[in-house]
Amino acid sequence: MKGWKRDLGLQSRMLLTMFLLAVVYLFFLAALAYMGTSQMSMVIFMGAFMLIQYFFSDKIALMSMGAKIVSEQQAPDLHEIITRLCALADLPKPRVAIVNTEMPNAFATGRSQKSAVVAVTTGLMRQLNRGELEAVLAHELTHVKNRDVMVMTIASFLSTVAFFFVRYLMFFGDRRDREGGSLMVAWLVSIVVWIASYLLIQALSRYREFSADRGAAVITGQPANLASALMKISGVMTRIPKDDLRRVEGMNAFFIIPASVKGSLMNLLSTHPSVEQRIAALERMQREI
Repeated sequence: MKGWKRDLGLQSRMLLTMFLLAVVYLFFLAALAYMGTSQMSMVIFMGAFMLIQYFFSDKIALMSMGAKIVSEQQAPDLHEIITRLCALADLPKPRVAIVNTEMPNAFATGRSQKSAVVAVTTGLMRQLNRGELEAVLAHELTHVKNRDVMVMTIASFLSTVAFFFVRYLMFFGDRRDREGGSLMVAWLVSIVVWIASYLLIQALSRYREFSADRGAAVITGQPANLASALMKISGVMTRIPKDDLRRVEGMNAFFIIPASVKGSLMNLLSTHPSVEQRIAALERMQREI
């Protein structure tokens, strides 16, 4: 593709993230061994865990958002835009999904370019004009082209599982188990795994957003459209009910703009650079063009 450059910084960060994620896995195995889990049980558990992670992590991401795959007949305009952008980006066309929510956002998921899914919310399609929507979709397709969406999909699976353990584990188990402490140990391990995996995702995600913004500018030739879209999305996000934002905070690493409640832990550990920084970079690209 004309004007496209390999992002060596992004590639090196993806390799480092996967290596450090393997270290987190080893820590999780060590915790299981400490709790008295047999070697055979650990092999079966981790084997099943990795298979589920590889083959179903993208489906879990879609289910967590309530995203529905749509055909060309159901969303002809959306499919037409994505088909044209894929031709410009030299990409196989991904599946297309829509999330029925007023929150304006978009994300991509999938373990490869051929199995990728690009999802947009109904709120996003209502808020943006066609040029802005094209820029957002080009941003998500850049994630697919760079293959960082594959790394994020796999890396986020462990973080998501640990996050649900942290949130719900103490509601399960009988009183004797709580008093014995095994449930507390599992809960503390889940916290450590969640924080470690989340920080790894954060380190990669901030850089990859700048890279995807650059890719969208190259594909569309209009950096200003993406800057305008980011301003609109961030402005509307402040009016979304806090409960709605909290329900999807676990998906923030995938969104074009995070759905964070001000003052929350997710907001303090933001997966994205600030909108102001991204718009400034896009404005520099617009001047160069």
